[in-house]
Amino acid sequence: MQTSIRRWLGLVLATVLSFAGLAVITQQPAAAAGGTATVNTVYYWQNVMLEVFRRQGGGPGPLARGAAIMHGGVFDLLNSANWSRQNLVGTGYDRAFALLVFDPATDDNLAAGIVARDLLKFAFPAHQTYIQQKYTERHGSASQQAATDAAAQVVNSVKSYRTNDGSNATPTYTFDNVPGAWRLTPNPDCTAPVDPHYGAVTPFVMSSSSQFRRPLPAGATSYATLLASSTYTTVFNDVKSLGRINSTTRTATQTQIAHFWGNDANGTYKPPGQLLEHTRVVAQSRITDPLRLSRLFARASFALADAAIAAWDMKYRTPVDLWRPVTAIRLAGTDNNPNTAADSTWTPLGPSPCFPAWVSGHATLAGAWARVMAGEFGDAITYTGGTEDPNAVGVNRTFTSFSSAAVEDARSRIYLGVHYQFDGDDGRAAGINIGNLTNTRIQAMTCTPYPCY
Repeated sequence: MQTSIRRWLGLVLATVLSFAGLAVITQQPAAAAGGTATVNTVYYWQNVMLEVFRRQGGGPGPLARGAAIMHGGVFDLLNSANWSRQNLVGTGYDRAFALLVFDPATDDNLAAGIVARDLLKFAFPAHQTYIQQKYTERHGSASQQAATDAAAQVVNSVKSYRTNDGSNATPTYTFDNVPGAWRLTPNPDCTAPVDPHYGAVTPFVMSSSSQFRRPLPAGATSYATLLASSTYTTVFNDVKSLGRINSTTRTATQTQIAHFWGNDANGTYKPPGQLLEHTRVVAQSRITDPLRLSRLFARASFALADAAIAAWDMKYRTPVDLWRPVTAIRLAGTDNNPNTAADSTWTPLGPSPCFPAWVSGHATLAGAWARVMAGEFGDAITYTGGTEDPNAVGVNRTFTSFSSAAVEDARSRIYLGVHYQFDGDDGRAAGINIGNLTNTRIQAMTCTPYPCY
């Protein structure tokens, strides 16, 4: 017993990193003998979380943060169980937030349920009644002290890490009020800027929220230099033609693509939820080990959370908070660019979200997600995914790679009339960097023969 404890303490000390991450290994850890968790444990709480997304609504940042908190915690619980049941010796995964001392007799399924319940309540306090209801439906009045103790270690660790991460800040947004500057759009739901503070939230994997900040488009340094550029002219006319509600140049397939990737309306699972649901679709026929599955969801969620933070950093914390196409086209007479013509009646295919255009949040999320998925399975995976956008009910689309899905997701925002092409290009580029960081800055943990002793 003393040897195991010393080895465990050495393991914990050896895995303290400068950021909270997940480990990628070349050999899967052995299945946890005597555990009760299955892949259904992970999928159940993933589905509960998606329903919380639908009820919560709002911008993608808080939703992706909640996913990283919950999935990271569930992974830590199952990962710690695996290590302890190998007598703390062997090749396994690094932690998301913490490794813990774990009684091998613990009911993994119950402990994971407690973790998921408590961390969802922490991330989404307005939905505690629903979350508790779903916990009771799965576990009833079951109890085990070992499960309660193990779950508490994970929950307390996550809360200590994320309680003061800046996600609850309430800054006042100051509009720039010059040509090119973002302003509220003609959308009934756009009454105030959405989450203007979110670019300053503490990242999960990045060293800072601006680590992968892109240069302003066309080498611009101000609104005036951007609007006068040929690059702006090109993307302006592109979205003006393809994104109009009654466009004659947008094809039926492009219209379907626009709505398929939308999920902007409250009541849907929103963009992070769509990508996490596509994660389930891909994983369900390929992963049978609950630990590996929980790690995949944690890694994807960490990448999505940081992608939202990075996108909001560029939207609100750079010299240009760029106006949406609907504003740009209606007010083109004020942009001092002779090659952009105003159209006071121009209306986009879909409502413009209530935050600046550059960069695209959809594209940033998709780029990060695609790299994590490719890191797990390789890029050239064919899968068919769905949507909850009310304008694409029952629509499924098939992709032959994760990268092609991300490219389509980014381009869809031009077809919808709410973004410019450089919003998608720069967002996806930043997301790819975040996904790569999640895949490569995370270290394997090997304690055979006892380097962690």
